[in-house]
Amino acid sequence: MDAFTRRRFLLASGVTGAAALAAGGGALAFSRLLGSADRGSEPPGETVVLVTLYGGNDGLNTVIPYADPAYHASRPELAYSAEKVLPLNDALGLNPVLTGLKRLWDDKRLAIVLGVGYPRPDRSHFRSMDIWQTGTPEAPATTGWIGRWLDDIKAPVETAVSFEPVLPPLLVGRQRIGSCISYQGLDLPPWVDAGLVAELGRVEPGEPAMQARAASAYADLLEMRRVIKGADEATGSPKAAAEPAVPATGTGGESALSAQLALVARCVEVGVPTRVYSVSLGGFDTHADELSAQELLLRQLDTALSSFVDRMVQSEAGRRVTVVVYSEFGRRVRANASDGTDHGTAGPMLVLGHRVAGGFYGEQPSLTDLDQGDLKATADFRDVFGSILGSVLKADPSRYFDGYEPRLLPLLTHA
Repeated sequence: MDAFTRRRFLLASGVTGAAALAAGGGALAFSRLLGSADRGSEPPGETVVLVTLYGGNDGLNTVIPYADPAYHASRPELAYSAEKVLPLNDALGLNPVLTGLKRLWDDKRLAIVLGVGYPRPDRSHFRSMDIWQTGTPEAPATTGWIGRWLDDIKAPVETAVSFEPVLPPLLVGRQRIGSCISYQGLDLPPWVDAGLVAELGRVEPGEPAMQARAASAYADLLEMRRVIKGADEATGSPKAAAEPAVPATGTGGESALSAQLALVARCVEVGVPTRVYSVSLGGFDTHADELSAQELLLRQLDTALSSFVDRMVQSEAGRRVTVVVYSEFGRRVRANASDGTDHGTAGPMLVLGHRVAGGFYGEQPSLTDLDQGDLKATADFRDVFGSILGSVLKADPSRYFDGYEPRLLPLLTHA
């Protein structure tokens, strides 16, 4: 099929896909990533999946201090009653929609690090996220803490992978960077058959290199579509029903976390040597009508994470996967006049997986001893990320945080 015919058909049919549009853009192809697996060797080393919640998740309505009168007094219209929360102990409980995470907590596969932040907090989405991803609160940096680790080990291209449209700064080093593979597969109109698109994805002898690359990109998108569709069928829930559109906030993050994690799961199960995956969920900038908006998001998070962890425990490689969930900041203690919350500081981080030593780590911040209305962080985010570097990636965490010496937490068991 010549280039003009191929292009005319694709435009006329309304077939879209991010990878096809980026076919010449240097992104790692999903098929190439799967092809890097050595199925006859020992399983790859331990793996970390970093889940970024863009927008600033309200930690106080995620891990809820339901027994604290100050919580109810500060946000009477947003506070959850003790009867509604999923209790974790006599002081803290999970948001009512986080039933999957509550089950993982009961199974000792969920750790919650309380009050995580950094010195002199910045309430800008972009600066604060930059701090979390570069690991340098003191001054802006041009590399991410994972990127610096990639430099150190002279990592091949498949070592760190983001299933997001844009490569996050987290995975950028000076000499090495992670790969970016958008989870967004083909969007086929009802009248276009997938088999026809597969034919378009067959490289013809003698095709120009760029035309052949565009063709293979469509074949790649079909494979991603198959993996995601298979994950939806395995959970018994149509993707559209499981993951409705999230509120747009412009702060970053994707809206199909289950789809991204399905691709991660496939890579883990076939033995891809990737050590770090980055995925995201956006929409957490809840300045107004927070209760319904955050519950929608947390329900998606709960379904995606619990299904992923359950799937991972079924294989040896999956049992070596640790998931870390973070957001750029929490929200203010007091509600605003729009039944929402504004940009705050500290919040909880979640660590999940088969090897996780479940339970609470750190200290819940006071709701009365505040810094201009905001929580005072009781843990530094570099302690959590440093612990992951040391226990999962087997690296010296003091090398990657610009002179900061992380206080390591016993988040993982040796089982």
